[in-house]
Amino acid sequence: MAQFDLTAKVAPFLDRHLVFPLLEFLQDKQIYSDDQILKAKIELLGKTNMVDYAMDIHKSLYHTEEVPQDMVDRRVEVVGRLKMLEESASPLISFLQNPALVQELRSDKHYNLQMLQERHQIGSEQIEALYHYAKFQFECGNYSGASDYLYQYRTLCTNSDRSISALWGKLACEVLMQNWDVATEELNRLKEIIDSKNFASPLNQLQQRTWLMHWSLFIFFNHDSGRNGIIDLFFSERYLNAIQTSAHHLLRYLAAAAIVNKRRRNMLKELIKVIQQERYTYSDPITEFLECLYVNYDFEGAQKKLRECEELIVSDFFLGKQTSENGFVTIPLRDEFMENARLFIFETYCRIHQCIDIGMLSQKLNMNYDDAERWIVNLIRNARLDAKIDSKMGTVVMGTQHPNIYEQIIEKTKVLGQRSYALTTNVVMTSAAVTASAAR
Repeated sequence: MAQFDLTAKVAPFLDRHLVFPLLEFLQDKQIYSDDQILKAKIELLGKTNMVDYAMDIHKSLYHTEEVPQDMVDRRVEVVGRLKMLEESASPLISFLQNPALVQELRSDKHYNLQMLQERHQIGSEQIEALYHYAKFQFECGNYSGASDYLYQYRTLCTNSDRSISALWGKLACEVLMQNWDVATEELNRLKEIIDSKNFASPLNQLQQRTWLMHWSLFIFFNHDSGRNGIIDLFFSERYLNAIQTSAHHLLRYLAAAAIVNKRRRNMLKELIKVIQQERYTYSDPITEFLECLYVNYDFEGAQKKLRECEELIVSDFFLGKQTSENGFVTIPLRDEFMENARLFIFETYCRIHQCIDIGMLSQKLNMNYDDAERWIVNLIRNARLDAKIDSKMGTVVMGTQHPNIYEQIIEKTKVLGQRSYALTTNVVMTSAAVTASAAR
């Protein structure tokens, strides 16, 4: 499964704390050895304030109850720094914890700054101290507290760059706490700022969009409306350009969302164009499945890629999310993906052939004969296809209401001979007229 793992490509665009869920998933799936995962965790933790967690990881990795002295010293340093930041921000924290005083705040930030200074002797230093305290809390793993403080900081902050930084932090907090509705609001707010802000460098804006798309994966594959959201965001011109410029691997998630979203099938044609353009830079079983089916009409290749797609989805953090119901563990996106992918194969095959052998089709759908027959019967009934099952012959006979692909080609080329004859006649008549005129 390691061949399908995109963690190394995705991680550089994520905050360190957002990488931990990916490592936990890889460890649970045993895609890599425990020692490899634990070493990666310790490396990540080295630049955070989650010292106790790092100590626990160290004990598990080296099977010891002792920890290095530098970890002990680091813990003392973190505790001391936390107390100092809390003291610096305490006047503002005390103010914000008093509901009666908070009612004095207005939407006008300049008024708030003046009021805080005159009535409560709270100035810009205390406001900036709140930001640093919130950021330190985040680095310690206290995401709930950090989220609250960052929100309050943004209501008072007049520095646009620092405000955007606080918004990124709050988005990370909401994702890590799995507050998907709030995270969606923060994501949309951040997108609006990125798209409307005048960046000093176009490269900086490109980076911001690329980060936003990577962070959005956590939301889109967990929120109820996420499958529409990822298509709307990734298919918008600016963000699609960002994918093709610096994040080709995101095509996996866009393709998966397009396949499982029955209402957005109109996007497939455009998606396949992009996949073809980027096939030499990035490809995986999901993108190759679409190419086999809709570009090459290679049903054998599509069947092979479909089996690989199932393995890929199970081993991907964003696509392989598990749910448990009545004691049964399922992977919803995998089941929907396989169902829709089989439908794509069936529909495409039916466009080309009028009489289809169920045994042969069951192989292409990666199903046994009986399951394939039941699946086709339900599909014909639910989708109201113009087709019928011949159980005696073991075939599916498509109706003649819609011509197959060969008939369409014949129909479209019928008039070519007539048009060619008419053009030739016009050329000959014009040439004869010019010759006759010259002879006079």
